Order: sequence, then structure tokens, then C-alpha cells
Amino acid sequence: MEGLLEHPGYDGEKLRRVSEQLPCREVQAGMLLSLMGEPQQYCYPSLFIYGHRASGKSHVVNVLMKELELPHVTVSCVECVSSALLFEQVLLSFFGCDAASLLPRSPSLSDFVRIYKQRTSEFPSKQTRYIVMEQAELLRDASVNLLPALLRLQELVEDNVSVILLSEIVWDKFRPNTGCFEPLLLHFPDYSKAELLQILSAGRNSSYSAEFYSSYINILLGVFYTVCRDLRELQHLAALNFSKFCEPVAEGKVKETETHKLWKNIEPHLKKAMQTVYLREVSSLQWEQMDEHETGALRGLSAHTHVELPYYSKFLLIAAYLASYNPARTDKRFFVKHHGKIKKTNFLKKNEKTSNHLLGPKPFPLDRLLAIFYSVVDSRVAPTASIFSQISSLVTLQLLTLVSHDDQLDSPKYKCAVSLDFISAISRTVNFDIVKYLYDFL
Repeated sequence: MEGLLEHPGYDGEKLRRVSEQLPCREVQAGMLLSLMGEPQQYCYPSLFIYGHRASGKSHVVNVLMKELELPHVTVSCVECVSSALLFEQVLLSFFGCDAASLLPRSPSLSDFVRIYKQRTSEFPSKQTRYIVMEQAELLRDASVNLLPALLRLQELVEDNVSVILLSEIVWDKFRPNTGCFEPLLLHFPDYSKAELLQILSAGRNSSYSAEFYSSYINILLGVFYTVCRDLRELQHLAALNFSKFCEPVAEGKVKETETHKLWKNIEPHLKKAMQTVYLREVSSLQWEQMDEHETGALRGLSAHTHVELPYYSKFLLIAAYLASYNPARTDKRFFVKHHGKIKKTNFLKKNEKTSNHLLGPKPFPLDRLLAIFYSVVDSRVAPTASIFSQISSLVTLQLLTLVSHDDQLDSPKYKCAVSLDFISAISRTVNFDIVKYLYDFL
């Protein structure tokens, strides 16, 4: 596949090194090189690269910039919480600390453009300068004129500069209502199962043969591919569970070629591990340091009490579980102290035989979640921004799932994504008997 990275403007040896570092991404790297053109040529003003998490966007761009020795600055929009930090980082990388020091205390876009043009006239570049913006979706929350200005920065500063935006969301969610300069779009698709097998197999343990490690990765993907296609998470899982896979081989009980026996040994371990994908209930170091003679084969995977959550986040998760698995009509019965007499025969619907736990979690609005939260928490809690940020953190941890549209701000809806065993363990840490509040257990 190295032939895909051929470009008349770049050295062949450098392109070979790039190709070696980008397995299964040669096509995307070749397309990006074509869009960038030769170093001394004017590049397109802005490029928008999008794709799901861990699809190789940042890796491809960073390898190209580093190996081809292109003048560039990589800006994390998470770290640059203000326009001033962004302007300072760009000027510092391209022109040094003297240029960055010229910025006023609260610089405007015009200040940045003026200083950039001044320095460009003094230090003209023979190659295209690149500004790489990671997590570019955060630019939507910045000043309204920042994103349109970055898209046509080449025109504003009159320099051979190109802005590359990296994002997990599509361009349609970026485009301002007032219109803007349209960047060139480049999509990075998810890795296929065969590509993941190739990439993960390349990181094999040197103590074992390539065929043995490849068979392990194949088994790992057979279990996790349906629930997780994140390359970084799969690399973590592969490193974490390999010692368990090769344990029978190390003890001399099984040969490397006896794949079926190895699968039977590791299968329950991997299937139980699916419940903890992304959660990091224990760190990798703690995992390695656990007692090797522990009788349970699932060392630490079912230890839900190891999940470290803030105090109120635990109650928010409990409230979310109750909202997902209890009908809304039962909230008065469970959470209102003086609800009056409600006969059990009236409370339970006739012919209602199906368990809510068998039907799965149901979506619930934010206001219902907060109402249950304030009912079950054992102290008075003010509705501060901290509570809402903890809800966002639970969504990030994939303990809650946002099921409404991203732009639906007035009444977002969520689902609880944890099991009964998990929430029971969380409840015990705060001395809350969750079973008493579950409709299915009346």
C-alpha cells in the first residue's frame, strides 16, 4: 500500500516512513497530501477532517506534519479556553515569543491579524504554514466571528497559511446561520474489523509468536467488536487481558496451537469484561498488582465498588436508574411523603406481567431526573451548575446515554446504561436501599 503515498513535492524516503506509521490509513493520508499540495504552493485555505473517535484523524495529520517537516502548530481547543490563548499559541509557534508579547491583554481578532501580517512581512515563509485545530467542535461555543475568520484566515493575513479542523461531528452542525467560507471536507471512516485485527496484531508481545497473538486479537474482537470499535479502548483491553489468555500456555497446560481450549478459558473473562468497557473500574497498574492467587477468575472486573464517583454523582446515577425502570406514574407513590392512601390493587396495573428490567431502560426527561434526585438525596442540595456538570460527566463516562437531539436544550432526555448489580453496588456505598424504590420488586 506504500505506493498510495507518492507525491512529486515530497521526498520518497519521508513518504515511506509516513506510510509505515499509518497502517490502514494510507488512502486518507494520500487524499490529504493531494489536498495540501506541494510545500511551496498555496494550499486550500481550510480543510475539515471529521470521523468518529479514534479513527486516526489526529495521528495521520501529526505524522504528516512531523515526518514531512512542515511548519505547523497544533492547537487543542480543550486547552485554549479563550481566543487570546489561541492567538498567543499560533504567534508563539510561528514567530516566537516576541510576536506573542505584542498581543494586548484582551486581544481581538483584528489585533491578531495585524500582528500576524506584520510578522509575515518581516519573516516570509517559503512553505505553507498549517494551523491544526483538534476538538474543533468546541469552536462553536467561541466568539461568533472566530470560526468564520479561521476558515478564511489565508485571505485575512495575506499569507500561505491553511487551517485544518479535526472534529468528531459533521460539517452541517458547524455551518453558521449567517454563512461562511466552505472548507474542503475529508471523512475518516471507522476501522473495519480486518483493519483493527491488523493494527492490534502489530503490537504483539515478543515472547509469543505472531500467529498466537493474532488468534488472541481475533478472539478479543469477536467479543468486543459489536460494543466497542474505539481503537484506543481495544488496545487497552488487549494489553489488560493478554496475561489471562496466555496463562494456560505459561503453565504448560495448553499448547499455543490449541485455540479452542484457549478460547474456553478466556471467554467468560472477556464477556464479563464487556460490562466495564470505558469505565476503568481499576487502573492498569492496580490490575497488574492484584493477587495472582485470587480464586475469582474475573479479578476486579465485578468489583463495582472500585468505581470512583463524586457523592452527588452517585445519587444522580441512582435517580437515573429509578427514572429508567420505574413508570412515571409511580413517582408519587415512591417519592412523595404525604401522597395519601393508594391501594396496591389500584397502584399495580391489571394484567401487567412484563418486568421493566426485561423491557430495558426507558428514556426520561431532565426535570424528572432532578425531581427524583432531590427526593432521594439525604441533604438539601442547591440546583447549581455543578449538578448539571456532573450529569454531563455521567454521559461522558457512558453511565448515562443522551437520547434526545444534541440541539434540544430545553428538555434533554436520557437513559440509564448500567446494570442492576452495578447500581446496587453504588447504592450500598451511600447506604441507599434501591430495591425498595423499584416497581418490579413490589
